[in-house]
Amino acid sequence: MSIVRLRDFVSELTDIVRDGVHETIILDALRAPMLRLLAHDDWLPDAFAAPHPEHYQQYLLHCDPKQRFCVVSFVWGPGQKTPIHDHTVWGMIGMLRGGEESTRFETRGADVPMLATESCVLDVGDIDCVSPTVGDVHRVRNVHHDRVSISIHVYGANIGRVRRHVYDEATGHVKAFVSGFSSSVVPNLWTLADEPA
Repeated sequence: MSIVRLRDFVSELTDIVRDGVHETIILDALRAPMLRLLAHDDWLPDAFAAPHPEHYQQYLLHCDPKQRFCVVSFVWGPGQKTPIHDHTVWGMIGMLRGGEESTRFETRGADVPMLATESCVLDVGDIDCVSPTVGDVHRVRNVHHDRVSISIHVYGANIGRVRRHVYDEATGHVKAFVSGFSSSVVPNLWTLADEPA
């Protein structure tokens, strides 16, 4: 395992995500570092890749000290999915293992069923973006019913503390939530164990 890849990714993000920079510029600049991170599947510690038998896991890998961004691994057991939800901040999703389907929805008001507008499947190395300006409401599921899928997410805030919303597809009813994280620790980006002496 080479945590150096994650450390380099976080370092690049720290240079890219600055106060006052528009999300379009940030997301464009994040694409190349995300593709480099996804090109190798030898850096994610096992503790942050472990599935749960009943629901997906959201592991914090790093949070900027000013909470301008965070990096999260989402671990999907076979067939697991999210409810329909939003983020309220920009985000980039990159597929590290397996595959997931994202179905976007349009909100149409109280007591009106939600409208599914498009679906896309992310395979290893693929990237998708979310935000209130490009489309923020979706449901995500592991496309595999026999294996784990893992995606790496970068959000423009500490997503575990952001007040967000889940939606009822049939009624459009909205309920607020704060997700938190599935773990109480983060990886040690500064270990020397994987560097030459």
